[in-house]
Amino acid sequence: MNDTISIRKGEELNPEKLAHFLHNKVDGLPEGELNIRQFGTGHSNLTYALEIDGWEAVLRRPPLGPIAPKTHDMKREFAILSALNPVFPTAPKPIVFSDDLSITGSPFFIMERRHGIVLDSEFPVGTEDQEALGQHLSEQMVDKLVELHAIDYKQTALADMVKPDGFLERQVHGWIGRYEKAKTSEIAEVEQLTTWLIQHIPKSPEPTIIHYDYKFNNAMFSHDYTSMNGLFDWEMATVGDPLADVGAAMSYWMQADDPVMLLNGLGKPPLTTKKGFYTRDEFIASYAEKSGRDMTDIHYYTTFAYFKLAVICQQIYYRYKKGQTNDPRFKNMDKFVYSLVCHSLMETSKS
Repeated sequence: MNDTISIRKGEELNPEKLAHFLHNKVDGLPEGELNIRQFGTGHSNLTYALEIDGWEAVLRRPPLGPIAPKTHDMKREFAILSALNPVFPTAPKPIVFSDDLSITGSPFFIMERRHGIVLDSEFPVGTEDQEALGQHLSEQMVDKLVELHAIDYKQTALADMVKPDGFLERQVHGWIGRYEKAKTSEIAEVEQLTTWLIQHIPKSPEPTIIHYDYKFNNAMFSHDYTSMNGLFDWEMATVGDPLADVGAAMSYWMQADDPVMLLNGLGKPPLTTKKGFYTRDEFIASYAEKSGRDMTDIHYYTTFAYFKLAVICQQIYYRYKKGQTNDPRFKNMDKFVYSLVCHSLMETSKS
C-alpha cells in the first residue's frame, strides 16, 4: 500500500532549505534531489517522507498555527526516542533534532524510515483469513504493550527525564485544564464527569514506560504480519501508570456494538470492529494474564481515557474553529467530542 500522499496545500516544506540542512547534519547523505511526500494519516503532528537517491527518512513537526503549551514538543519526543530505541527497537531511531525555525517554521526532528503495513480501518485488498489474522494481531498488540511495560526505565536515560510520582493526579487535573482552555461551547455533562474523575482517582501500580497513544494506526507490521516492526508517535510517552496506557489504548479499540458516533468520529470505524479482533474485555484479560497486573480499577482508566480523547479532539476542533487549520476532516469534530464525553460519563457506572 502507498502510505504517503502529495503534500496538502498550506503544509508544504521548503525543499532547498531542508536539503541544505540535511547535507550539513546527516553523515553519508548521497547527492541528488530531495523528494518530499506527506503521510496522510494522523490528526495532529505533520509527518513527511524524505528521499534522496535511495536514502530515506521521516520528518516530524508540530501542526500549523498556535499550539497549547507543553504540547507537540519535538525536542522532548526526540529525547524519548533516543533513550528508548536502544532498549525497545520497535521505536524508530532518531537521527537529528533542530529548533531552527527558518527551515520548516517550527522545531522538528528526523528519524529513520521503516517499511511495512500500517492498519487503520481496512486490511489491504486480497488479505486472506482475516478473522484468524484479527486474533493474531490482537495478541501481538497485547504482547508488545506488555513488553514495553516490562522495561526497567531506571536503567535508561528516561530516569533523569521524568517524575512518575503523582502521575495520575497530574494527568486528571491537567487534562481538565486543557479542556477548559480549548472549549468552544458549553457541554453540560462535562462538570459531572470531571467531578467524578477527581473524586475517584485510584492508587497507581508501580510506574513503567508508557506510550500513551497506543493504537493500530501508530503500529507497523511486517508484510507477513509475523511481527510488529515499528511503533510511532511517541509525543505523549513518559513514565507513569501502565493502566493509564491500557485505558488509552482501549479508547481507540472500538467494537462493532459501540455507538455510531463513536465508531465514525475519527473517520471510518477502525479495524478492531471486524470479526476476529479481541473485544476490549478480551484485550484487558489477556494483558492482565501476561503482565500480572491487577485490573480491578480498569474502568476508571477507560473512563478517563475517553475524556482525554475528547479533550484532544476538542483541541483539534479549536484550531479548526479559529482558522488555524482548514483540514475538512475536523469540521464536525465537536460532535465527536460530545459523543466521547457522553460515552465517558456512561463508563462511570461500571466502576
